[in-house]
Order: sequence, then structure tokens, then C-alpha cells
Amino acid sequence: MAAFPHVFEYPYSVADNVAFDKKGKWGESFFGNDRPIVLELGCGRGEYTVGLGRLFPDKNFIGVDIKGARMWSGAKESLETGMTNVAFLRTNIEIIDRFFAPGEVSEIWLTFSDPQMKKATKRLTSTYFMERYRRFLKPDGIIHLKTDSNFMFTYTKCMVEHNALPVDVMTDDLYHSGMADDILSIRTYYEQQWLDRGLNIKYLKFCLPQGVTLEEPDVEIELDDYRSYNRSKRSGLTVSK
Repeated sequence: MAAFPHVFEYPYSVADNVAFDKKGKWGESFFGNDRPIVLELGCGRGEYTVGLGRLFPDKNFIGVDIKGARMWSGAKESLETGMTNVAFLRTNIEIIDRFFAPGEVSEIWLTFSDPQMKKATKRLTSTYFMERYRRFLKPDGIIHLKTDSNFMFTYTKCMVEHNALPVDVMTDDLYHSGMADDILSIRTYYEQQWLDRGLNIKYLKFCLPQGVTLEEPDVEIELDDYRSYNRSKRSGLTVSK
């Protein structure tokens, strides 16, 4: 992917030593417009990033993941089809705020993120990450969570309710809710696997205001009895915070 003009690779080892010159200038220096910028964090193969880019030509989309072998599929497809509103950033999400300036991003999609049931600070919907997102999201920027994990959905729901964050949509069974329109019906490779296994897909859309002190919810949640990518649950615990 090093030769792809719309892929930027800055893992920890590079980001520590090289300044990112597009921070605050994505619209001006890469996309060539001032349209809203939307991130997909943990984009995997990039199906959602590419799918959203097709549905919304009036927005710019950036897929973010550390695993370049997966990202290559979406990067190659968007390049070969001449999409000009899609880019990919290969980096660690823990340092995502190094690549975007305050107010530069309008929305964040979290599609089937690892629920990280052992440690809250590793969850992409934890207050740890919410604080990072607020460094570059517009005021009342939007967070979308789409997940097969009951643990991830319940934890995020508790975090949102505990901090009184404004909720737009919340459903624990998207495809039987009547809300699965064209946007939410983009199905990734792994999502189709989970649907085939009979798992409900959950969806949560909420706003992340600036200036509100965020607190982690003190609640125990039943663990999922499986892990992503068909791996069995390793822990003997039945609940976690």
C-alpha cells in the first residue's frame, strides 16, 4: 500500500518521529474540499468506509486500522474505482488524536470493535477513548456503534446513560427494528458471518458534547460466551466491569 496515494501509514514507530502534516488540513490538502470528515475506527477490510463513501459523495471518509493486510482490500477497491472521497490511515487508534485538529471530524463509526471485556480502557467506547475523540470532534459530534457483542452494547449503553449523553438511536436488534435502511445495512465480511450464526446486530448513535466531565459506569456486565473471529472465550469469569 505504500504506493497508494490515499493511504497514510503512521504506526507508533513512525508517528513518534515524524510530524503529520495533514493534521487540520485534510480537507484542504488531500480531499480538496470542506465537506464533513467521517472516521471509521477499526475499519478492518474497509467495506464500511468504501460503502459509506459511495452512499454519501458529499462527505469524506477515512478508514483507520493498524492491520494493513486487511485494509488493503478496501484501499485497492476505492483506488481502482476512482473514489475521491475515501482515504485510509494505518495507525494505532490509541494515538488517533495526533492526526486530526480540534473540530476537524464530524462523525465516528465503530463497526464491530473488539469488546475488550477484560479492560475498560481498551474499549473504543470507553471514556478513555471518548476524551481522545473530543480533541478533534466538532461540538456534539456523532458516534455510531454497530456491534454483535451484547457486552459491548450493554457497556456502551451504560456509559452513555451514566454520562447523560444525548442518544439519537438505540436498538439491540437492528435488522428486526425497521431501522435498517441503506446506511445501516452495509454488511461487512465478519458481520455476515455473525448474522449467519444467528447473532443480533446492535446499533447505538449518540452525541459527544464538549466540556462535560465523563465518568466510567460502575456496573458489572455479563460476558459474551464467544469472542470475535470464532475464538472461544478464554476467561473463566462470567461478568466484568
